[in-house]
Amino acid sequence: MAAQTFDLIVIGAGPGGYVAAIRATQLGLKVAIVERENLGGICLNWGCIPTKALLRSAEVFHLMHRASEFGLKAEGLGFDLAAVVARSRGVAKQLSGGIGHLMKKNKITVFMGAATLPKPGVVSVRTDKGTEDLSAKSIVLATGARARELPGLEADGDLVWTYRHALQPKRMPKRLLVIGSGAIGIEFASFFNTLGADTTVVEVMDRVLPVEDAEISAFARKAFVKQGMTIIEKAAVKKLDRKPGIGVTAHIETDGKTATQDFDTVISAVGIVGNVEDLGLEALGVRIDRSHVVTDEFCRTGVPGLYAIGDIAGAPWLAHKASHEGVMVAELIAGGHPHPIKPGSIAGCTYCQPQVASVGLTEAKAKEAGHEVRVGRFPFIGNGKAIALGEAEGLVKTVFDAKTGELLGAHMIGAEVTELIQGYVVGRSLETTEAELMETVFPHPTLSEMMHESVLDAWGRALHI
Repeated sequence: MAAQTFDLIVIGAGPGGYVAAIRATQLGLKVAIVERENLGGICLNWGCIPTKALLRSAEVFHLMHRASEFGLKAEGLGFDLAAVVARSRGVAKQLSGGIGHLMKKNKITVFMGAATLPKPGVVSVRTDKGTEDLSAKSIVLATGARARELPGLEADGDLVWTYRHALQPKRMPKRLLVIGSGAIGIEFASFFNTLGADTTVVEVMDRVLPVEDAEISAFARKAFVKQGMTIIEKAAVKKLDRKPGIGVTAHIETDGKTATQDFDTVISAVGIVGNVEDLGLEALGVRIDRSHVVTDEFCRTGVPGLYAIGDIAGAPWLAHKASHEGVMVAELIAGGHPHPIKPGSIAGCTYCQPQVASVGLTEAKAKEAGHEVRVGRFPFIGNGKAIALGEAEGLVKTVFDAKTGELLGAHMIGAEVTELIQGYVVGRSLETTEAELMETVFPHPTLSEMMHESVLDAWGRALHI
């Protein structure tokens, strides 16, 4: 049987792949997408979306305990973990189904199965019904990534969990160890800690949330400790002694000394590895570096007609980065001239309590890059809306080039900062300076006024502190 022919085949239907497919059809291309598990990929099914649903439940539970602060009464407080998880899974299912609808609406042919690339321009799909060959001039790899597993710390789904196990927990942990304090680790630590788990976080770097600005990391650490978490930095979990049905003894090394602690549950969140195996990439001549496909700024792999986007193409490992790369590549394939994605203009968001968000350079990175900087700060305690919300703990920090006024970076911690950060992202995309930001009228009373005040503060002009 002759191979079905398309203009573009996308391998992987996560936020990079399905967006690339939609944009390509908008531009008149005939498109197929291959997915081995779930439409929507990890993000919609096992990542971004269901974790936010869990965290929302924890946030509401936290607020219920603060009811008296707001003149309200809430008694007999409790939670049903199974119901919390069921809501999370329902949200994921609704959105995954929505992707199926988008595929039909845009007339994208969907193949559910595992893909390999036996030769240039050909994708072989292994489905329940057998194997089918597809051909296309252009192929986009959007196969994503999975949890990294360190020797001796491998997940077993019982005592040691990855994010997948943590999204559908068998039990409510009593003594929880979270290994790694990046976004995934700290979000799960925040969720289970809020619900009452005695939570310890071990981070190998010298501070939690190590990619964030040092000042924001320090603020976050203080907040987590106040919430009852134990934070151990510059430390490594060397070994786990597993006692089925009982728990785990963790050997934690700090400053060359090893101590043991007992836990009933461990969540390993020590990074990710790209899904590059079993695709036939090496035989095609694709360069792979530490489990990620090497590409240029336009996501080209160096093999004619073959592109890689999203997590498989390296950091930052963010859904919104993958989606924008998908749009860029679709436009490139259709003959357009898109701009390359600028990593420095991609915001990072962490949905712990309090939330953390940032874009661009940290203060330290800006100085390392040779900038003379002006730094502005504004605390939540100086903002009327924050006080009215009962969310007076937080900080907005901005970093500017002192000579040109260029906004080099913005860093926030506090309520709803994952929504606020986009204001600075737009500013960076428009190449704004402090002058435009100072002249912008921010509505009152809003949390966004702190963004204005932080800019003013960088030039010694803050009004409300």
